[in-house]
Amino acid sequence: MHHSPRCPLASYTGHPRSSLGMSVEDGGMPGLGRPRQARWTLMLLLSTAMYGAHAPLLALCHVDGRVPFRPSSAVLLTELTKLLLCAFSLLVGWQAWPQGTPPWRQAAPFALSALLYGANNNLVIYLQRYMDPSTYQVLSNLKIGSTALFYCLCLRHRLSARQGLALLLLMAAGACYAAGGLRDPGNTLSGPPSAAAAGRMPLHITPLGLLLLILYCLISGLSSVYTELLMKRQRLPLALQNLFLYTFGVLLNLGLHAGGGPGPGLLEGFSGWAALVVLSQALNGLLMSAVMKHGSSITRLFVVSCSLVVNAVLSAALLRLQLTAAFFLATLLIGLAVRLYYGSR
Repeated sequence: MHHSPRCPLASYTGHPRSSLGMSVEDGGMPGLGRPRQARWTLMLLLSTAMYGAHAPLLALCHVDGRVPFRPSSAVLLTELTKLLLCAFSLLVGWQAWPQGTPPWRQAAPFALSALLYGANNNLVIYLQRYMDPSTYQVLSNLKIGSTALFYCLCLRHRLSARQGLALLLLMAAGACYAAGGLRDPGNTLSGPPSAAAAGRMPLHITPLGLLLLILYCLISGLSSVYTELLMKRQRLPLALQNLFLYTFGVLLNLGLHAGGGPGPGLLEGFSGWAALVVLSQALNGLLMSAVMKHGSSITRLFVVSCSLVVNAVLSAALLRLQLTAAFFLATLLIGLAVRLYYGSR
């Protein structure tokens, strides 16, 4: 049987691949009983809702048109919350601690995951200097393609023509929504809230911005697939793997926060809405780690894309933004993509 070219990361750890992860790509998890399948579906729906609620909740935190706290504070507190939740689940016995000596050596590979995620989070901020928000929103959908590329190379899973078409539709849906899915009734511009906030900034991207965007998309795909590879090959409880990952995440973001120069204190400017943003992002991170271990990076892409619908509906309800024809077209494309990828062959 012919295999796709092997990614160097595929030999990073020594355990065989998890059979659970691949069954999702065949349209669900047929090996699970109905109750477990229902829990899996509920988990995906919750994650979709939390992803979609992030931007509207963040907008509700604004004071005088700006976020009153340091973004690095929110990221650090989110990582710390995830770490504490993982430690709590191990302490109370929700997940069994592995027998014998704690496998601390298996923690080291997660440092690279934390570094990749940290680099990507900072690139998002840095990219805004070299392009307008609307251009970023549209072109950042290329990370769907980069994730699929690394998924095929590193996990040696070949996508069918039908699945490839589904991912192309997913990219088109994201670009369509970003280009004009929402409109501020008081503004002639159509686009996501970030575009409205940018006022009449002209569409532009510099050559350096394009190179950084390509780097961002590649790192995004690599970080997702690399973390999936680690979680599936290590025969460790998910909570322990998360403990490793978020320990490095806390240390990295603590250093970034401390090195960020003078600014508001760690909790300065936080409100109830801000606390809800941190908690929802922490819970969603834990849900996504379960998707990576028992599902796949491709499943994660569909969750993120479907969350655009939640984002739009909440933005319309809470922020009084109007849905446009582009939103309904994007929703149709997402539905077609889900049907093509996970529907019966």
